Amino acid sequence: MNLTESIAAYEEAKKQKVPADILELMAEVTQDLIATGLAEQTTKEGALVNNFALPDQLGNELSLDHLLEQGPVVLSFYRGGWCPYCNLELKALQDKLPEINAAGATLVAISPETPDSAQDTKTASDLSFTVLSDAGNNVAKVFGLVFTLSEKLKPVYNKFGLDIPARNGDQSWELPFPATFVIQPDKTVSLAFVSADYTERLEPQNIIDHLNK
Repeated sequence: MNLTESIAAYEEAKKQKVPADILELMAEVTQDLIATGLAEQTTKEGALVNNFALPDQLGNELSLDHLLEQGPVVLSFYRGGWCPYCNLELKALQDKLPEINAAGATLVAISPETPDSAQDTKTASDLSFTVLSDAGNNVAKVFGLVFTLSEKLKPVYNKFGLDIPARNGDQSWELPFPATFVIQPDKTVSLAFVSADYTERLEPQNIIDHLNK
């Protein structure tokens, strides 16, 4: 299955496990977030991005400039290893990693989780690409991706045992929109995908097709 099919299968399974009132609340909050228009104010194709440096899952700092020396860079912003949709996306990217690399690009995933939490995600999903820790969502904010989780969902997340403050190392409850950017060596964004609906993700094959153009 491709990523879209995997998400659809997960959605069907979720309907059988999660109470209807919670599903309705999640859908309502998602629609409210879409209505804010925040996702329309994010970095677009054709924009120039500035250099940044973030620690990887082992605490080693890595800069965008360094990555771009090797060719285009694919940046995948995800909410965290606690998010099943993010995990499906990360695994789908891992499956397509040889083709992404063959197209001359480097894949890097970014989340607001601490390096320790990022390491847990990397290990759990058996990822061989780099996972960076964007503490405080500072880089995500530059890309315009950050929103604050609705107060309506905090009790739900707590009920599910999702301790976002602990995983992110702060009390902000800020998260990035799921987003994918392809950055060219001249720092131009040649592909941008952002969605306020956390169930929508860019199919990895679209990244490969773009890189091979």
